[in-house]
Amino acid sequence: MPVEPSDRIVTAPAPARPRAQVLLLHGGAQHGQVPVDGRSLAVHRTRAMLRAVAPRLTDAGVAVSMLRFTVKGWNGTRASPVDDVRWAVAALRAEHPDLPVVLLGHSMGARASAWAADAPGVVGVVGLAPWFPKDDPVGALAGKHLVAAHGGRDRITSPRHTRRFVERATDVAASARYVEMGSLGHYMLRGAGHWNDVAVTETLDILDRVRGHEGTDVGGITLPE
Repeated sequence: MPVEPSDRIVTAPAPARPRAQVLLLHGGAQHGQVPVDGRSLAVHRTRAMLRAVAPRLTDAGVAVSMLRFTVKGWNGTRASPVDDVRWAVAALRAEHPDLPVVLLGHSMGARASAWAADAPGVVGVVGLAPWFPKDDPVGALAGKHLVAAHGGRDRITSPRHTRRFVERATDVAASARYVEMGSLGHYMLRGAGHWNDVAVTETLDILDRVRGHEGTDVGGITLPE
C-alpha cells in the first residue's frame, strides 16, 4: 500500500533520538461511511489524550502520533479502520524503520489495533475501553503484547467480552493482561487522569518488555542490541 503524506496523522514534537513510536487511535461506530473530520467527538477525546500523554512519553524517548480514520464505522466484514491503521504504521516506519511501534486505541480504535497488530514493526497493543466482540480473532496478536483496560460502568462496550478476549489472546500473545478501571465508564471523560496514567505506564511497560529481547526479531524488526 502506498505511503503518502497526509493530514490524517498528527505528530507531537518528537524526542531528538526516539527509541520507539506510539500511535493513538480514536473510537468510532459499528456502522458508518461518513468521513471523519475535525468535528468528531471521538477525535477530540483522543486528541485530548494526545496532549496529556505526549510530554511524558516524549520524555521517555517515545515519539507520539495520532491517526484520524477515513470513515466513522467498522462496517462489518469491511473492517474499515484496519487498513487505515496498517497504512499509518507504514507511514511512521517510513521515517523510522527500526523503531518498535505500540498501538494505543480507544473503543473501535482498540479493536482496529488488535486486528492490525501483525503489521510490521508493531510490538504491542494497549486498548482503552476496547470494543472486543466475543468472537473476534486474536491471531494478529501472536507474539505481541496486549493490555486491555476497562471500567465496570461501561455501557457502550462490554468489560466481560474484553476479559474473554484477553483470556483467548493469552494462548497466542507474548503477554496478555486485563486492567480493571473500577467504576469508570466508556468515554474517558470521568477519571481522565487515570486513563492517561494507564495509557502511559502500560505503553512504557510493553516497551520495557520488548527491550529485554534486543537482538531478536519482534514485530518484523530486529531490535538493536
